[in-house]
Amino acid sequence: MDPRPDTGTVVDERTEPTLDEGDHERLAHIVYPKDKLTEALVTGTPVTALCGKIWTPSRDPERYPVCQGCIEAFEAVMGRPWPGRR
Repeated sequence: MDPRPDTGTVVDERTEPTLDEGDHERLAHIVYPKDKLTEALVTGTPVTALCGKIWTPSRDPERYPVCQGCIEAFEAVMGRPWPGRR
């Protein structure tokens, strides 16, 4: 917040984060079973993440936060908390 000395008014200049097209690309997704991911990395074929995203993996997932939709799907299907990083 920035107080404006000329008016005595406080201006709130916060911005709310929004998801834009392509933001889904900046997340690490969960593929189950893991051997499907390994096969996709070797063959270059697309895989489906637990959240429903279909893509051909090519980046290091350790560089990105894990998709919350994938975590929620994992926990719902497996009946236990996601054991990995978030």
